[in-house]
Amino acid sequence: MIKKVLVSLVFGIVFSYAQEQTKKSVDCLILKDENSIICKYETIRKNSDEPILIEWIDPKGNVSRTREMTVPAGHGSIYDFRYIKNRSLGTWTFKVSSKDEVYTTTFELK
Repeated sequence: MIKKVLVSLVFGIVFSYAQEQTKKSVDCLILKDENSIICKYETIRKNSDEPILIEWIDPKGNVSRTREMTVPAGHGSIYDFRYIKNRSLGTWTFKVSSKDEVYTTTFELK
């Protein structure tokens, strides 16, 4: 009896913790040694495809790249990358639009 209660409690805690960790977000990583900027959109895993629109916005506010992508059913993230070389210096914005939601992050090239 105690074993069943303990196992149920452990599964309940693990399941609730996993649910809290799945939030939509965007983040970018600059890898100077690989001449790359890698940006990630993280979403809640769904049973259907999620169409998204990615925009890279340069320091002057111009959209330098627009890309339509699909997060496949069952997946929780998607990546896009650009090379650092020949990019404008300053603060860039990485923007992801999904239905009526917009997620952004910024990074600086020096």
